[in-house]
Amino acid sequence: MHMPHFTCLWLGFFALAACTTPETSQQAAPPTALKYRVEAAPEWTALFHRDVGWFGADGIFSIPLDGNDAQDADEKTLLIFSDTYIGEVRDGKPLPGHKMVNNSVAYFTGRNPDPARIAFHYKKGADGSPETFFVPKNARAKPGQYYWLGDGFVNKALGNTLYLFAYHVEMTGPGVFDFAEREVSLIALPAGSQPPFDTQRQLVAPLHVRHDSLGEGNFGSGVFVNTDWAGAPYPDGYVYVYGCIGQEKSLVAARVLADRFEQFDAWQYWNGSQWQADIGQVAVITQAVSNELSLTPLPDGRYLLIFQVLGLSDKVGMRIGESPVGPFGEIEEIWRTPEFDEGLWCYNAKAHPALSRPGELLISYNTITPDFWNDIQEDAYIYRPRFIRMVWE
Repeated sequence: MHMPHFTCLWLGFFALAACTTPETSQQAAPPTALKYRVEAAPEWTALFHRDVGWFGADGIFSIPLDGNDAQDADEKTLLIFSDTYIGEVRDGKPLPGHKMVNNSVAYFTGRNPDPARIAFHYKKGADGSPETFFVPKNARAKPGQYYWLGDGFVNKALGNTLYLFAYHVEMTGPGVFDFAEREVSLIALPAGSQPPFDTQRQLVAPLHVRHDSLGEGNFGSGVFVNTDWAGAPYPDGYVYVYGCIGQEKSLVAARVLADRFEQFDAWQYWNGSQWQADIGQVAVITQAVSNELSLTPLPDGRYLLIFQVLGLSDKVGMRIGESPVGPFGEIEEIWRTPEFDEGLWCYNAKAHPALSRPGELLISYNTITPDFWNDIQEDAYIYRPRFIRMVWE
């Protein structure tokens, strides 16, 4: 079935009860009805349709390098990717000699999807061959592990250090989903760091969740910096870090004051009614989210959670929350991914406020196939971000 190029979805939102959690006690006036439409953003998708160098990856978290998610026409944004294909493509197929590395980056200036504004980077060996920027090298690292990257941010409270969450991944079989994420680390990059990021620090982070009833997972699926310097409308000084755990794709939350980000004994975890220090008491906030997601504040004091429904599906979803830890409303399915009808699996939707134009919210999702390793040899373009936008009315 062919999906139309443009889809319109009108939704109305009405006032919710005032939030009672301390971090959001200051509220705006009750929100008025809000409407928007959702449409494809083909000009953004086209930026990642490439034939030389970087030609495919998943991930794509966006990190404003000035630390502020507010829209700025001249802002520089770091885009981070996980598994990445490097090489040359001819007639839609990768030429011999292409290589997959485990992470890469790009820099983008402004918010207009102009190919001249984006520059892709991967680490190069002595002979110029592609290598990986971030490789596990701390006390928790084990042979054979590699990093997939979670979300990150620039922490202006700690000298503009750029922090990235990095999952320790081990392959457990030959399939595309035969892997395990055993640990999570924090990568710290000094202010102004540039590729190949040789000055990186890798911090052991006790942020892996192993819960008897909920399952396993890591914090780092999404980061919301609720500070004045990050442009948050109702700042409380905390950095909120989210995780997606277990088969039910359950959302869990942690927080820490920005200036104590590396002090893991200062981290707090939401247990369903209050913040406390025991990660083992973390409680489900909501379910059916994805391993990568985003939380964006709305002007009326509520919060927009964007994710792929159930992690991997043909649906981009959203929930509206009354605070950074909810309660969240029901899933609204805002977009059906047309790539699904082409045999592609879609996953890990998230918003990119720093790349969004005024009155809009740019959203990406990734695509892959069940037989990814073989399919990409026939079609180099199956493995890259796709974009849609929400346009506020």
